[in-house]
Amino acid sequence: MNFDLFDFPIFPEQASTLASSVDALYFFALAISAFFSLLIAVVLFIFFVKYRRQRTGEVGEPIHGSLALEVTWSIIPLIITMVLFGWGAKVFLEIVTPPENAREYFATGKQWMWKIQHPEGNREINELHVPTGVPIKMTLTSEDVIHSFYIPAFRVKRDVLPGRYTTLWFEATKPGTYHLFCAEYCGAEHSQMIGKVVVMEPDDYQTWLAGGKAKSPIAAGEELFAQYACTTCHLEKGSGRGPWLGGIAGETVALVGGGSAVRDDNYLRESIMLPTAKLVAGYDPLMPTFQGQISEEGVMQLIAYIKSLDSEPSAEGSED
Repeated sequence: MNFDLFDFPIFPEQASTLASSVDALYFFALAISAFFSLLIAVVLFIFFVKYRRQRTGEVGEPIHGSLALEVTWSIIPLIITMVLFGWGAKVFLEIVTPPENAREYFATGKQWMWKIQHPEGNREINELHVPTGVPIKMTLTSEDVIHSFYIPAFRVKRDVLPGRYTTLWFEATKPGTYHLFCAEYCGAEHSQMIGKVVVMEPDDYQTWLAGGKAKSPIAAGEELFAQYACTTCHLEKGSGRGPWLGGIAGETVALVGGGSAVRDDNYLRESIMLPTAKLVAGYDPLMPTFQGQISEEGVMQLIAYIKSLDSEPSAEGSED
């Protein structure tokens, strides 16, 4: 007899280093909920039988409170919820903090597909090839509406927002092919916005990678930097009308009118698309907007190039 129809997992396969931590927390919370649900049902049934009215007109006797019982049913739930909170916080921090050595991939959501670019420049649509044993950081954005990048086997999911960058990371542990979904309703063909993640052994991945020739995000960003005449103002040694951009990623900068901002990826994107949104102290608002002129993929490439630039070694560094 063929049992293939019944051979399906209740839960997705564990295929990343994060999966076991997420599942352990989930099953612990599920077990606690099941235990107390059963306990309440059993006690309710016992009380129903023991204290039921047995004679017509019978009036129950008043029951006085028990301090010990009240303290017990307050302390035990407090301990359980604090355990869940601490454990959940630990898992959350693990999920949102990519390792220092993570390789950065770029993904752009668009109705109704995922456009993905590798650090080496290889591009894919609705597919993502990765090696086992290597931390992968995904930088995500959307060209239109809110999407959600979800890989059940890796236990990772992150909303993908237009006009903003979000990130997630994972380290695949098992070669194989796994589902990639959009988990946020994004329009009429939302159910068709599916893809796959192909996990390969490192040697096989390198062979696959060598099969496609493409510019890296940094090289493509350098071309865009020249194409849009960014080199006219952002000159080395701070000699241009704008600041030299080498080494600025992650810095805190003073703004016109007071306040400051951290130059993270979202700041750099905003500075390209809406350069007057946050004016750097000491510089005039001369930069034109590139809103609608550069695609989201192009902006990601520009940011990758800017982040690759070395800090200006000269003592004549920029005012910024």
